Amino acid sequence: MMGVLNVSARKVNLFSQEDHLSPLPVPTGQKPSDLLSVIWCKNKVYIDVGSYSVGAGVMVLWPLTLIFLVMNYYNFAEDDYYIIVLATLATLAIVVIPWLLILSSLFKLVPLPLRFNRQRREVCVPRENGKYWIVPWETVTAIASQHSSISQVGKTSAGMLFVGFTNPDIQAKADNQHCYWGFNCGGGESSMQLWECMRSYMEIGPHAVTDNTARFYRPKGILASYAEDVVEAAQRKGWFMALLWEGFFGLFIFNTLLIDVLERMKLSPPPDLPYPEIIEWSKPLPPDQWAKRSPELEVAIARREAELGIRSS
Repeated sequence: MMGVLNVSARKVNLFSQEDHLSPLPVPTGQKPSDLLSVIWCKNKVYIDVGSYSVGAGVMVLWPLTLIFLVMNYYNFAEDDYYIIVLATLATLAIVVIPWLLILSSLFKLVPLPLRFNRQRREVCVPRENGKYWIVPWETVTAIASQHSSISQVGKTSAGMLFVGFTNPDIQAKADNQHCYWGFNCGGGESSMQLWECMRSYMEIGPHAVTDNTARFYRPKGILASYAEDVVEAAQRKGWFMALLWEGFFGLFIFNTLLIDVLERMKLSPPPDLPYPEIIEWSKPLPPDQWAKRSPELEVAIARREAELGIRSS
């Protein structure tokens, strides 16, 4: 029964569900998984988590574009004015406008990432106008939110992971006391897995989290890198699955080559935090100066690990 949170940490309504994962950041029972490739940098001191994911947008929009191209081909062949108008409006709303938003984002600066410093047990939160917050790790809020709707085609669900921070300045104005970062990873277990990347890094260490940061520093060209990925996938799961998934689906359904082009354009390398104070703050500390867990968190983690051990036995 891994992955089931305490009932007290879960709020369930008719069409929504919220799992409150932190504070305190106790194990979720899920394995850490960077589903959105938001980990931009990882070392022994800190992990950078970004919110800019042009690749995820392309992976969603490219299949939709193919579907609408096929649908519109047959719709326009019907020579029905009403159907043509509806098809055109639907294409504009669902395909064209999102593509324009992606294109416009290519001309903007990539937002700075969050930085989780495990030695200091603090998080640097970039804010507007070159400002930032330094927030204690154990005060960070994490909520996995999932919402469902029912229509003629059935039940559909969507969700996000919200990670929240409180301004350490107690005299801050009301509109500058809190901020939230949202990650569109689907809610439920998917949100827990993404949150577990941040939590496991901070509480266990870098070895507990697998990342794909090597893609930001590829010395080879796009086609050579793609071929290398297919060969690596074949070694893991066999040539049939590699050619089916990385080959057919990767090339034609999700357009991984376009994703690689855009990521190299915007995230090679990912942006770093430019503040002189944060550069100093990000340097390694002697082990005897590392911050420690609070006694409250120690007790909460021990209780949660015992609970998961009982449930998984």
